[in-house]
Amino acid sequence: MLSQLVSILIPCYNAAPYIAAALDSALAQTWPEKEIIAVNDGSTDGSGEILESYRSRGVKVIHQENRGQCAANNRAFEECSGDYIKFFDADDLLAPRTVELQMERVRRGTTAVASCEWGRFYRDDLCTFKLEPQPVWKDMDPIEWLVESWLAGGGMMQSGIWLVPRTLLDNCGLWNESLSLINDFEFFVRVLCHASEVCFAPGARLYYRSGISGSLSGQKSAKAAQSAFHSLTLGTQHVLAQRNDARARRACAGVLQRFVFEFYPEHVELCRLMAVRVSELGGSDRSPNGTPGFHHLRRVVGWKLARRIEKFAVRHGFNRAAMARPTHHDD
Repeated sequence: MLSQLVSILIPCYNAAPYIAAALDSALAQTWPEKEIIAVNDGSTDGSGEILESYRSRGVKVIHQENRGQCAANNRAFEECSGDYIKFFDADDLLAPRTVELQMERVRRGTTAVASCEWGRFYRDDLCTFKLEPQPVWKDMDPIEWLVESWLAGGGMMQSGIWLVPRTLLDNCGLWNESLSLINDFEFFVRVLCHASEVCFAPGARLYYRSGISGSLSGQKSAKAAQSAFHSLTLGTQHVLAQRNDARARRACAGVLQRFVFEFYPEHVELCRLMAVRVSELGGSDRSPNGTPGFHHLRRVVGWKLARRIEKFAVRHGFNRAAMARPTHHDD
């Protein structure tokens, strides 16, 4: 019989302003049978010293040279003993009963994963927190969860949402260390493609910190763009290998179209290649996100030129107030 030990695994790279709060929220979990393992991935900002101060509270701390978030997650998994795993970012927070409520949903099977509620808050102000309800906040078939989530325009695959049985990770493999940006997308799509069910745990909640300057999710370097390109391509391939009907193809096309909107014009060739794939899947009717100024311009000159003008204006400080207020036009 499987044990009930839950391993909360936290990769940490230069998260000194946030790591203590993340650890405190992990330690505050009401589920009694837990271990917390934090991997300091070559931090240079004092994160390692903060982590060391938590050894006395039972946190296992591992230091390694900088190898990336995926490698840190894999190292933490190698060191853990739990039969249920929660990967958890160093700048997010968990509601105290999150693990308890998720464990109540998954103990009946070894290949079901548990999901939870989530919402964003900005910087250190939890007063800004707002739940972001999704149509997939219910028990679902895993592939249908992915298709429905992507069609709804969400596709949130963030680590802290999930509680995963160890046996499932043994079957589907660990994190792809060649990826950096959107690495959790490919990983959790692969996990869900091997799962038997997604079990939603009402009341279990992830507080997802947003608006951090220099965060991994905000990178637009060539390396980051390549990673996002490959992660999205691999993730959609995982789904299409199991389900290739028109609805699944439209969902995958929408996910890939978002890459084109996000990385144009900095990475024109990658956007061109992705647009070809979108066309092969039947095209996408998804609209780009942008500011009010952007949407006014795109109706006149098209979204590509409007995006170039928008980014030029922001870069040079023109009409910054209008450009700072995004308007969302996803389906």
